[in-house]
Order: sequence, then C-alpha cells, then structure tokens
Amino acid sequence: MEVLNGTISSLFVFKVFGRRENSGLVPWETRRSLAEASGHNSSLILAAKITHRKDPNDGFNYYTGGWNISNTHYWASVSYTAVPLFVIGAIWFVAFGLCLCFICLCYCCCRREPYGYSRFAYALALILLMLFTIAAIIGCVVLYTGQGKFHGSTTSTLDYVVNQAEQTSEGLKNVSEYLSAAKSIGIDSTFLPANVQTDIDHAETKINSSATTLHTKTEKNSKDIQDLLDAVRLALIVLAAVMLLLAFLGFLFSILGLQCLVYFLVIIGWILVTVTFILSGIFLLLHNVVADTCVSMDEWVKNPTAHTALDDILPCVDNATAQETLLRTKDVTYQLVTVVNTVVTNVSNVNFAPNFAPLYFNQSGPSVPVLCNPFNADLTDRQCSAGEVDLNNATQVWTNYVCQVSASGVCTTTGRLTPSQYNQMTAAVNVSYGLYHYGPFLVDLEDCTFVRQTFTAISDDHCPDLRKYSQWIYIGLVMVSVAVMMSLIFWVIYARERRHRVYTKKHTPRNYGGPYDDKAP
Repeated sequence: MEVLNGTISSLFVFKVFGRRENSGLVPWETRRSLAEASGHNSSLILAAKITHRKDPNDGFNYYTGGWNISNTHYWASVSYTAVPLFVIGAIWFVAFGLCLCFICLCYCCCRREPYGYSRFAYALALILLMLFTIAAIIGCVVLYTGQGKFHGSTTSTLDYVVNQAEQTSEGLKNVSEYLSAAKSIGIDSTFLPANVQTDIDHAETKINSSATTLHTKTEKNSKDIQDLLDAVRLALIVLAAVMLLLAFLGFLFSILGLQCLVYFLVIIGWILVTVTFILSGIFLLLHNVVADTCVSMDEWVKNPTAHTALDDILPCVDNATAQETLLRTKDVTYQLVTVVNTVVTNVSNVNFAPNFAPLYFNQSGPSVPVLCNPFNADLTDRQCSAGEVDLNNATQVWTNYVCQVSASGVCTTTGRLTPSQYNQMTAAVNVSYGLYHYGPFLVDLEDCTFVRQTFTAISDDHCPDLRKYSQWIYIGLVMVSVAVMMSLIFWVIYARERRHRVYTKKHTPRNYGGPYDDKAP
C-alpha cells in the first residue's frame, strides 16, 4: 500500500534570474524547496474527521490518530470500510461452493431424466444471461480504462514529488559547490579570511549531508512505489482480460450447449469472482486512503511547520541547516565583494610610481567602478549607491577598463585592470552572483515553502484524478464481480432449461409439439 505515498507524485521550477548573454557569467537557476521546522515544532493530527472510523484492532473503538500510513491502527480502521465487500466475497465462495457440491451430489446419486419445460423460464434465462454478459464486458472496459488512467495519474504524481525533491537536493549541492569555489578565489593574492573559510567547511558538511539524505530517501521510496504501481497495473490488466474472456466463453459455451465446458468455467469463475470481490474491497480501501491523503495535504498546507505523518513521504531539509546555509551564503557574498572592492580601490584605482611593483603595472585612465555589495556588514540587505556596478553587469562594464599587457605584466595601453585581474574578478562575481541569487531558494527552506507548494499542487492538480480513477477501478471490479457472479448462476440455469427443452423436444409427439419443434439454440 505504499503506493499511497504517491498520492502523495509534476513540478514547478521558478527562474529567479535568467541567462545573461555575453557577460562572462554562467547562467544559474534556482528552485523552490521544502524545509522542516526546528525540533520544537508542534504535532498535527491530519484528516481527523474523515479518518474517524471503527478500529477492529482496538475493540471496534473509533480511531483518533488521523492520517498516518505508518500506524497499523490507521490501516485497520480504513480496511474496515471494505469489510462488506470481503464478507460478500466470503459468502459467495461458501454459498456457491455448497450449491455446486449439492448439484454434483444430485447429479451423481439422484440422477433422473429431465422433464417439464417452461418457455418463459428458458427465454428469461437467456435474456438475463445476455444482459449480465454485457454488464461483465462493460465492467471489464471500465476496469481496464480506470487502471490505465489511475496508473498514469499516480506515476505523474510520483514523478512530481521525486522531481521536486531532486531539484531541492540539486540546489543544495549547487550552493555547496559555490561555497567550495569561494574558498579558492583570490585577487592579487587576496583571499577570504581564514575564519570565513572554516565556516564554509562546516556549512558544506551539513549541506551535503542534508542533500544526500533527501536524495537517498526519495530515490528509495520512489523505486518501491513505482514497482508496486507496475505490479498492481499488471494484475488488473490480467484480471480484466481473464474475466472478459471468461464471460465471453461462458456465454458462447452456454448457447452452444457445451455443458462440460460450461461447468468447468463455472468452477473457474467461482474462484475468480471471489478474488475479484476481495480486490474490490482492496481498491475501495485504496480509494479511501487516497481521499484521506488529499485532505491531509490540504490541512498540512494550512499548518506547514507542524510535525505530521507527511514527513515520511517528503522529508524536509533540517531548518538549522537551512538557516546556517543562508547566513553563510550572505557572509561569503559580502566577503567576496569586499575583496574585489579592496583590490579595485587600493590597487587598480591608485596611480603608483614604477618603483612600487608589483602594485604598479602602469594603470591609467578613468577609475574602475566598485562592485555593489548587496549586503551590509551585519548581512542586512543593502541598496546600491551611485557609481557602483551590480552583480548583473559588472563584468561587462569592467571590460572597458582592461588593458593590454607586455610579457612582464605591465599595461601597454590605457586601462586599470590586467587580463589576469579581470579573470579573477569575474570568477569572484560569478560565485557571488550564484550565492546571492540562491537566497530565495534558501529562504524557502526555512518555512517549508517547497512542501507547501508541492502538496498544494498535488491537491489541486492530481488529487481529483486520483480520487476519480481509483473509484473507477473499484466500481469496475464490483461490476465485473456482480456481473460474472450472476452470469455463473444463469449459465447453470440456462444449461438446465436448455437440457429440458431438448429432452422435451425429443420425447413429445410431433402432433402435440408444434411450439417445441423449433431447433434449440
């Protein structure tokens, strides 16, 4: 039943910033994600009203634990809703089995020649046999169509959830890679402070651990669920095909009067109808759990920081890790911009004398604009000042200040940046740009935006189909069960009436048998 996790399976990716052409910057893409509140969060009972059912494992007291696929009492209570179909299947198996035994005993021990014939009973049996055969065919069509659409819908929902989780894991890994790259960035031998690099190492460890946990758990759950979905689909296809073939052959053999084959199919059908009733109950159970899951998602969206059973389906990234990662990305962005501006202000824009090598490289011309730092020293947001260039166009602007250099690294044309300095500054801007624009992604990790949006999308876009097609399956199974069950009964009745008709035709004098002279079908 872990297939229900899938109703739980088509994603949204938000471009926080787009591709920048001819700027020397690589394009970056951020994703929305989920996050988990800290260990002090509250618990929430999901779908408490609709899961208020009798629990046979608890003395038939009402279950009050809400939606929780890890709770055996939840499964016991929801399974109780399918008991009527299980009971019908059991009664059918026992009652019809006893009838078959009684018929066999009468045939073997009390055999007598058939006599008597009712044209009305014969016609009625034939008409009802045709109707129930048609009903069985319709039920098989509904079952086959329903299973196909249900499989497609559950697979789509599962892919949606997996893709969301994978994007979150990928986003965390990208942040980790940016932080790692920041440690190696230096401009004219000026690097990030040692304490900042140590903080980056600690943050990387936590980020990689969270990303790996999310990826591993999601991959394992998705594989288990997909395997179960494929097995259920195959079983339903086989069942629909077998029941359709059974209904058709039973009707055909009855019309042709092949009694031995009819009785053989009756025995096969007796067992298959029992199995189909049981499957009807199982899919009624599934339909109820799907409904419970959708309601649970709606309720969780209204209380996104509460600890619930939904955490087992789509785990949130640890809130402390998300907060530290966000803080670290801001700090590293601030420090990198500071390093760039220090070099620009104290080296590039100063006219050193030739004897001040290596600070002197014949820099000349207009001053290089400094880089806009998006954060203040306390890491609060900062607005750019006049004359500063922002992360979006800094590398484009700075190309106007690059000079050509000689073999010794001295500018031979007007400019204040050597190609080597420009490349180092571009690398710093690339990393700063990436870390800064992963900010919304990391903010979402703090308030479970990813889970809220994922479950909202599933509830709005996937739940209606999941509910509808799971209902189609169980309705199709019930139709097939009832139709084939009644067909079995009328196979026997029609075979008896047909045998009596043939016997009456043979033993009735012709001058009295006008109405019976017709050839039996």
